[in-house]
Amino acid sequence: MKEFFISECSQQENKVITSSFVVASKQVKAKKNGEPYLALVLADRSGQIEAKMWDNVEEFIAIFEQDDFLKIKGLINKYKNRFQLTIHKLRRMEEAEIDFTDYLPKTTKDIGELWRTLTEFVATFQNPHLKSLVELFMADPEIAERYRNAPAAKTLHHAYIGGLLDHVVSLFRSCDLMCRNYPQINRDLLLTGAFLHDIGKTQELSYNRAFSYTTRGQLLGHMIIELEMLQTKLAKLPDFPAELKTLLEHLIISHHGQYDFGSPKLPMFPEALMLHYLDDLDSKMEAMRAHFEREADLGGPWTGYNTSLGRPLLDSKKFMAGEKTPATKADAEDSGAPPDAAAAKETPASETPTLDLFSEQKA
Repeated sequence: MKEFFISECSQQENKVITSSFVVASKQVKAKKNGEPYLALVLADRSGQIEAKMWDNVEEFIAIFEQDDFLKIKGLINKYKNRFQLTIHKLRRMEEAEIDFTDYLPKTTKDIGELWRTLTEFVATFQNPHLKSLVELFMADPEIAERYRNAPAAKTLHHAYIGGLLDHVVSLFRSCDLMCRNYPQINRDLLLTGAFLHDIGKTQELSYNRAFSYTTRGQLLGHMIIELEMLQTKLAKLPDFPAELKTLLEHLIISHHGQYDFGSPKLPMFPEALMLHYLDDLDSKMEAMRAHFEREADLGGPWTGYNTSLGRPLLDSKKFMAGEKTPATKADAEDSGAPPDAAAAKETPASETPTLDLFSEQKA
């Protein structure tokens, strides 16, 4: 049983913990004196935390890689108002020790209810061709299982089990509302685009051990995979209009909205433009929500720098409540050495009393 979750950092500040994590990122960097240190991002189902190992690094560098599971003993502390873990000891865990549900975040919403909501929306389609197409996808047991469980992204937004379905249901609701304000929009076409726009993530992303890209996902990307999936299903619908097929293909390849964001074509008709903006809005709103949740324990209304959004964020609720802590600038790069203990309230691993808690238990 996992002893500690990252969301519990505030309860364990300045304490030594022993727990298990999945390695989301691994880098070997150099201190100012040239010696190596490990810079990791560790994860469990409750979040992520930066971790550093400063001492005796050489014996541990080669024993694990990204996506491996580690048993770690280390000190939880804060550096520049963010929790981090200073690692004292680590070992690679065996497969039999791992309960994968401890490490993959999952939507707090009812996946069955989300799927029913999607089904109810599709039942309202007026276009028989689009309705038959979406129902054909949803009736495919393999696709349905993956659609219900896949994350919507590796890290940027809805990065949790059930994230794709959560994102699409939210997008359906937004599309439905916008169609009421813009009656010239073809609602069935827009909703079908919303259903298909990220369906390739079910094959692009791997989510058994950790969130990562499959080889096919790396080589092709989700939009190419989606075009293939669409072709496969349309082969079973011989009466499907060719013009409608072309519009769906454009919805898929243009939904990122800009060439720089990976779209080979810009949105060129109203439903395509609306899909892009509503998809982008839903993604960014979820990215903000998740960032506020991760940094809920920080004092003051300002968060740290959000890499995906390219800015620090202001929690307007905290701001209106009168919290006055000023924003701080995020460091552009790691200094390559342990932070000053007085300034950062961090005790280097070599100075921390080492408790013999690690050689014991296997989770």
